[in-house]
Amino acid sequence: MAVFALLAVSPVIFLLAGTFMGNQEIIECIAPVFLDGEGYAFWKVIPQYPTFCNVVGLLLDSPEFFIMFWNSAKISTFILAGQLIFGMPAAWGMARYCFRGKKLIYTIYIVMMMMPFQVTMLSEYLVLDWLKLIDTSAAVIFPGMFSTFSVFIMYRFFCGIPESILDAARIDGAGELQIFLKVGIPLGASGIISSLVLSFLECFSMIEQPMTFLKTKSLWPLSLFLPEIHSGNAGFSMCASFVALLPAIFVFLIGQDYLEQGIAASAMKE
Repeated sequence: MAVFALLAVSPVIFLLAGTFMGNQEIIECIAPVFLDGEGYAFWKVIPQYPTFCNVVGLLLDSPEFFIMFWNSAKISTFILAGQLIFGMPAAWGMARYCFRGKKLIYTIYIVMMMMPFQVTMLSEYLVLDWLKLIDTSAAVIFPGMFSTFSVFIMYRFFCGIPESILDAARIDGAGELQIFLKVGIPLGASGIISSLVLSFLECFSMIEQPMTFLKTKSLWPLSLFLPEIHSGNAGFSMCASFVALLPAIFVFLIGQDYLEQGIAASAMKE
């Protein structure tokens, strides 16, 4: 397990090492890949000549990086808020109520979740263009707010809440809205937070949606800033990639316990 864990985390270790390397040292390591040099590429876990030039250049001399960073934060925040507002009631309704067409709606959700963005790209573009939202942040936010992925995850956890608890709340005089707010959300909190953590990891790193719907560079998220990598700015790019990775790591560490609770809750029986 330790060996596989080390292999999984090795790209992050390489990023951290490259953050404190000078461009010349990085070019020496990767010349066979980028510059068609002789021999094989190699990497150093500990830089031979450590430097903070990349960190200083990113934090003090790159306002474009921070603009795109806050664009990513804004897009992710609004998408997650929309998934809470629209996704939770949808998941609760499908999980706890029987109504005509329920199976059909659930099947549509599953099909939409399985479809890659490339399949729905044209239809989404036409709808957003008709709404005059192309080249605005809303063009990326609105489709993400109604993501079927978060609804599917919350649906599974809401289904695991014992019906007897809801019946007891009804006997005590609670209405359906009170049951949802005071029973469903607290008992399904692990599933809700799990879906938000997974959605954040997806939203913060999305590339195809902003590349398709956003034309103005000042609206781009951070994920479109990072691919501009070449041998001349390899150290700076590695530093930017490592800094961009920190929010995802931070959110994952905060939600790790909820993810584990969610896995356990999925096996809960009455």
